[in-house]
Amino acid sequence: MRSAGTLAPVFGRSKTAAPDEATTSSTAGAGGKGRPTPKRREAEKGRRRAVTAPANRKEAYKAQRERSRGERNLPLRDRGPVRKYARDLVDARRSVAEFFLPFALVILVLSFAPNSQWKAIGSTLWLVLVVLIIADSVVMAMRLRRGLRKNLPDQPTKGVLPYALMRSMQIRRFRLPPPRVRAGRRRS
Repeated sequence: MRSAGTLAPVFGRSKTAAPDEATTSSTAGAGGKGRPTPKRREAEKGRRRAVTAPANRKEAYKAQRERSRGERNLPLRDRGPVRKYARDLVDARRSVAEFFLPFALVILVLSFAPNSQWKAIGSTLWLVLVVLIIADSVVMAMRLRRGLRKNLPDQPTKGVLPYALMRSMQIRRFRLPPPRVRAGRRRS
């Protein structure tokens, strides 16, 4: 049977171990922040900012409603001026990709037709649809890149092209956030 003194090195520090020299040295010279930690009152003062209160309840309610509408309609992936520009560019034009699902349904029905000639027509339409979607997507990508370079040159554009392509493939009525621009309006 072991005594409690022999288990002490397993569960805690031994009484004879010397403190580590590296932990007691000053960290300010070797990668420290180089300034003292601010007091709480100074940090809170730095975080405070002036808030302008609305003149009456009606204005306060209107501001709150606008704020909540904006937060509700724009999840994190849809925020920012680059994404807004991409949404407006996609929504301003009709694309072949947004009609993919109805065309695919027609092609599916043709592929189950008993006549082999109808099946061949369905296969040909499938190929034509894919080629048209690819060509339309390339044109839209070129317009998007050109427009972003011209209108928002300093904004980060990471992920905006897949975002725009996915939006163009959605049926216009079911796009979220809803389109702000009517189809047929020119946007360069």
